[in-house]
Amino acid sequence: MLKRTAHIAGTLLVAGGLLATSACGGSSGSESGGKTTVTVMTWESNATNKLIDKALAGFKDPDITVKRIDTPNGNYGDKLASLTQAQKLPDLFWCGNDTELQYTGQGLLTDWSSKLSGSGDFTAGSFDPTAMKNWKTADGKIGGVPSLMNTYGIWYDIDAFKAAGVPLPAAGWTWDDMYAAADKLHKQGAKYGLVADAMTALDAPFSLSLYSMSAGGAPFTDSVHQPTKVTADATFTEGVGKLAAGIKSGAVAPPGYDTSSQQSLFASGEIPMLWSGQWLGAGFLTDKPKIKYGFAPLPQVDKAATLYDAVGICTPSYTKNADATFKVLSYLNSTVWTKVLPDSPVAVPAYTGAQDAYFDALDKAGLTTVASTVKTDLEAPLTMGVRFTTPWASQAGDVITAYWPDIVQGKKPLSELQTMTDKINDVIKNNG
Repeated sequence: MLKRTAHIAGTLLVAGGLLATSACGGSSGSESGGKTTVTVMTWESNATNKLIDKALAGFKDPDITVKRIDTPNGNYGDKLASLTQAQKLPDLFWCGNDTELQYTGQGLLTDWSSKLSGSGDFTAGSFDPTAMKNWKTADGKIGGVPSLMNTYGIWYDIDAFKAAGVPLPAAGWTWDDMYAAADKLHKQGAKYGLVADAMTALDAPFSLSLYSMSAGGAPFTDSVHQPTKVTADATFTEGVGKLAAGIKSGAVAPPGYDTSSQQSLFASGEIPMLWSGQWLGAGFLTDKPKIKYGFAPLPQVDKAATLYDAVGICTPSYTKNADATFKVLSYLNSTVWTKVLPDSPVAVPAYTGAQDAYFDALDKAGLTTVASTVKTDLEAPLTMGVRFTTPWASQAGDVITAYWPDIVQGKKPLSELQTMTDKINDVIKNNG
């Protein structure tokens, strides 16, 4: 996800493998020959953009022409920033939840809340409730709509688990089960039994919040969008302590472990257990790993808890024909996904009417554990965002970076979690 949204790189939801530029923004809602041209900019790969183009060809309106703008390879974030500054954003552009909230708060986006109100085929009630809720600002404005949702879980090497005599991960398994499996896999010869940068990198406190919430403790933060405080209670500290023990034993990869090739290492059988997202499934369909693999929900203590994350499509405040743009937006977020996902089942749509296309594609491809885990995640009673989406998020990130790696590696005591949260609370207070 571009900026901080690049956290989920490698998926349909991020700027990876983009096309070379052949046009610039700025034709927003333009009129030509009596027709309105609605411009679209994605961060998708060449292959996915071709699927989108093919699907958009099915959009039929005598008064509207849809034009997709190519973006430079690997620089979607830079392109977005330059177009924002020049006020030449296309009518519809792919955006992260943090970008949408911040741009809406600054008055840079068209507020669709009135068009999405009420009942109908394309209203707020047509979307996954959690995704739509988190795309609204505190005052109820919606500067874009969520399009695809990331869900998270544990990818596992079936043969490695069987060789080690470890039960396969499944819904309802516990954090203790996960660490015990990682320890046994490590002792059976794996360099690390579990690779999980989600627990050791910048956004790790949000992942560890799942342990606390599942056990009845306090979440790390009361909100990722409008937080008033962060907390490291006894239950959260207990969860971090178990992580630290796993890292110390060698069962869990430590902070700083190079995760750039973790997908290929898992596919080749060198990593037996990997914390990541559902998007790897689409890549495995193409790459054909040599191992037998599965995808399980994240572990729990008592109640099921999981991470949520949704990206979407935004519209600048200066679009010249909001009605035409909204028609294309509706088509993009519903019909287009039903045509694209059967060939590239990378993520579940936030628009519930398009979800069957995703699950049908997974079932057809034999990715049954991916389908069941995504469904389990969508039904989880407890959820936590993957990061702060606030303008000052990087300040909190600096504090986490200064404390978290040393704490989970035993270089600083667990009591320093309180120091870390105190400093982040100071950031919240100073930016309130």
